[in-house]
Amino acid sequence: MRTAGGAGTWKLGDLEVNRVGYGAMRLTGNGMMGNSDGTPIDRDAAVRLLLGAFEQGVDHVDTASFYFSPLRSANELINRALTAWTGEVTVVTKVGPWRDPSGEWHTMGRPDQLRGQVEENLRQLGRDHLDVVNLRRNGPGLDSVAEHFGALADLREAGLIRHLGLSNVRPEHVEEARTIAPVVCVQNSYGLDWRNADEVGLVDRCAEWGIAFVPFFAVSGLRREGAVAAEQDSRVLAVARAHGASPAQVRLAWTLHRGPHVLAIPGTTSPAHLAENLAAGALRLTEEELALLDQPHRPGSDYAG
Repeated sequence: MRTAGGAGTWKLGDLEVNRVGYGAMRLTGNGMMGNSDGTPIDRDAAVRLLLGAFEQGVDHVDTASFYFSPLRSANELINRALTAWTGEVTVVTKVGPWRDPSGEWHTMGRPDQLRGQVEENLRQLGRDHLDVVNLRRNGPGLDSVAEHFGALADLREAGLIRHLGLSNVRPEHVEEARTIAPVVCVQNSYGLDWRNADEVGLVDRCAEWGIAFVPFFAVSGLRREGAVAAEQDSRVLAVARAHGASPAQVRLAWTLHRGPHVLAIPGTTSPAHLAENLAAGALRLTEEELALLDQPHRPGSDYAG
């Protein structure tokens, strides 16, 4: 059986993880933009899915305390799965934006509110410290991350957090944060259809710094949390046909080919799609295929391969 180890490993600080992990947001039926609201999968099925991921080599899970719906909390589902699992799993969570108990979004917490967000993650996950906490920059006006990241650095010194990362940032934010405390990962939206992180040089800068770059929406792209749609990109379809692979696998493989420091955290509620996503780590694209995928896409074009 192909596992999450097909793409090799990377270290988040002193925590070595397989490069293909799992994003837990879809488990709750509620996305950050509210465009994926729906009935979440059965609680026991969600726990079985997580345990199945662990059995197939997933040892890196992305979550947040604000991943919840009226019926499900991603952190609590992860807590339940980890209670039944004896292996090591690195849990990466994020703070910054927050939601009140009714589910209403609040753009960005103040630096003095971050400890409460960290403690909420600790309670939900049932842990005495968090492996990795990303400061997610959210909303306009936060040009400097120094005060917020400094508050998290204090919590790291206090032993509540093991390692720190950043999310939704520009290279200058990473440079600023690195003067305060070590940064082990950067999590930004990135994929074949959305390469802003390349345009600003962030993917390559992370490689230079020895920092993991962890794309979200690597498969869904501009659809974000929206429902899965039929693949329209003729380049992706041509490469998928050549490998007998799915378009999602090709998109994940392209992302992983950007460098050994690039991780993937695809989310799904389907055991079949989970296995498919994990197998993408072993998919090797040729230089010609990578060159094709790197070309600008013309919607409706007919590349036949």
